Amino acid sequence: MSILWMIIIGGIAGALARFLIPGDKHPGGIILTIVLGIVGAFVATFLGRAIGWYGPADGAGLIGAVVGSVIVLLIFGAITGRKRS
Repeated sequence: MSILWMIIIGGIAGALARFLIPGDKHPGGIILTIVLGIVGAFVATFLGRAIGWYGPADGAGLIGAVVGSVIVLLIFGAITGRKRS
């Protein structure tokens, strides 16, 4: 999978991850959400290749990228110490 395609999928996955995690406790705005989604897509691709789910030229699909984005968003929220409302 090309880097450009992974960025596009990651941006969509970041937006979906934001909707899947309820509440107003998300840090940052839309740009940060898209960046975290892209990071999540890279994480999902790396983990999928390490486990053996994807080949060397394959990348995470939309579902894998959303799962990776949710994980990255939760970790980022825990690290930044989001305020509870």
